[in-house]
Amino acid sequence: MAAVLSREATLFKKEFPITDNHMHLDPRNGEGIEAVKKFVREGGKNIFLVNKLTKDLGLSGVSVENFARLYEETIKLAELVSELGVRAFPVLGVHPAEFHFMVRQRSLEEAKEIAEKALELAAKHVCDGEAFAIGEVGRPHYPVSNEIREACEALMLYAFELARDADCAVQLHTESIDEAGFTAIAELADKAGLRRERVVKHFSPPLIKKSRELRIMPSLIATRKNIVAALEQGTRFLMESDYIDDASRPGAVVSPRSVPRVTKKLYAEGLLSEEDIWRIHKEEVERTYGVFV
Repeated sequence: MAAVLSREATLFKKEFPITDNHMHLDPRNGEGIEAVKKFVREGGKNIFLVNKLTKDLGLSGVSVENFARLYEETIKLAELVSELGVRAFPVLGVHPAEFHFMVRQRSLEEAKEIAEKALELAAKHVCDGEAFAIGEVGRPHYPVSNEIREACEALMLYAFELARDADCAVQLHTESIDEAGFTAIAELADKAGLRRERVVKHFSPPLIKKSRELRIMPSLIATRKNIVAALEQGTRFLMESDYIDDASRPGAVVSPRSVPRVTKKLYAEGLLSEEDIWRIHKEEVERTYGVFV
């Protein structure tokens, strides 16, 4: 027991740059900044802060202006987070579930046009230094019609093209995928001319070997089971909580404490070395996003 406590103490002493690659914050419907305080108390240092949906701001209707307000709020939230000593990197985009909602309110073509303009605005924020990636974009994780899926594919390709021109990464939201799914994503990146290393599969399965071969970056939900499975194949991955920050779904997907807590636990057990932690939480983050953490 003493040895375990010593390793945990060392973790705090070294102040590893523990990074949550995908977190949402919602001061209206969830904990907001209080969630970040939990992250900090466990040793967290960096967050990639992904915008929620326009409806979470209480906005109705479908418009580019709603996305502009959503992005502005996410950027302001990142500034508030910085006051806690945490670096927050805004990630802006059109969630595929939001696009599905938009199609129910407008025609498919109108919804697609608005989504494209919203993605262009996200890319502008990146170019202006106010955001650091486009996302989350992609396909709904639930069944949809072929025309919705095709439209989502087209928007994903457009996001890749915008990311290519803005020289930034893209965080992808998709259905559960296998090795063939990773291959299809890599091919789409090639079609857009986006470097594969810039594509981050959010909520990725622990297919570390295949994603390494294809040069797609997997981001794994921070559960012990998930990370241990990944470590059997290597350390080329990111960790995330995908914390939704919704009072009606407390703790979903996992707690904001999870990324630092699981990292500490696996370090204490000897399953993660200091070198592993620096690689996962710093080197791979910097390589993927072109930022310094």
